[in-house]
Amino acid sequence: MNLLKIFSGSANRPLAEAVAKYLKKPLGQVTLTRFPDGELFVKITEDVRGRDIFIVQPTCAPQNDNLMELLLFIDAAHRASADRITAVIPYYGYARQDRKDEGRTPISAKLVANMLEAAGADRVLTVHLHAHQVQGFFDIPVDHLLPDRVFTRHFRAMRLENLTVVSPDVGNVKTARNYAELLGGDLAIIDKERVSGLDVRAGSLIGTVRGCDVLMVDDMITSGATITRAAALLKQEGARDVHVAATHPVLCGGAVRRLRGAPIKSVTVTDTIPLSDEARKLGNLRQLGLARLLGEAIRRIHLHQSVSKLFLPKSERRA
Repeated sequence: MNLLKIFSGSANRPLAEAVAKYLKKPLGQVTLTRFPDGELFVKITEDVRGRDIFIVQPTCAPQNDNLMELLLFIDAAHRASADRITAVIPYYGYARQDRKDEGRTPISAKLVANMLEAAGADRVLTVHLHAHQVQGFFDIPVDHLLPDRVFTRHFRAMRLENLTVVSPDVGNVKTARNYAELLGGDLAIIDKERVSGLDVRAGSLIGTVRGCDVLMVDDMITSGATITRAAALLKQEGARDVHVAATHPVLCGGAVRRLRGAPIKSVTVTDTIPLSDEARKLGNLRQLGLARLLGEAIRRIHLHQSVSKLFLPKSERRA
């Protein structure tokens, strides 16, 4: 473990500090500044030659600045002769642009993967990609963590009655089914139609929620349109209490205002993205920490142990 070094970009330093604390390692020393014209400058101010480097930097808003900072960080470590460089990207920006579904558009998730590899990353550690196929855009190893166990511990403690897990759209059914199996609930699906980037139309409900406590699960809350429209539909269908779990609290474009006015009892997110001051004022919002999950994955990667074993029951895990 003496060869392990944890560094933090500027996007989410509290998460990086928590990961370093779990691993009982100090954060590496780095200088992050800007030139007068706004260009970023990254300087690693300690020796990293021959070290196993992990750089914690989600590419959340401001996406372009945080992505560029990560690329410069990787390049600096590469040129300083680090033995291996892992980009720890708790939130992978541009992941929603993962296919060419109309003419003359980019596949941005693939472009970002190319840029990370070109900068010198040897592997990527990320959390709950919007589309699992993004892993295939890389020619280097990708460790894809899911926060299922973190969320299920939280919701088991809430002792929800007559639980139904709801997928707010057809594309998220696999995730919802997994939560239903872990929590012992039924499954329902909402047929959603996206009208624009900020507006959705919640159509029909497949399944029943009448008299049930409902848990809606998704990978992220962006504008909040999907979740709030779906919550209103579930209440119309007779749901008792509506709870929401989403990994990434993107929360932009009036999302906090929408959530405040929605018939939602609780919203639970993780700390892959720092909460804004406005979001912290939401009385029903709870943020769960992923430092232990990320830290254990980093430890296993460094020691060349299985990361997938993290998702097995404790009785089945072996180093």
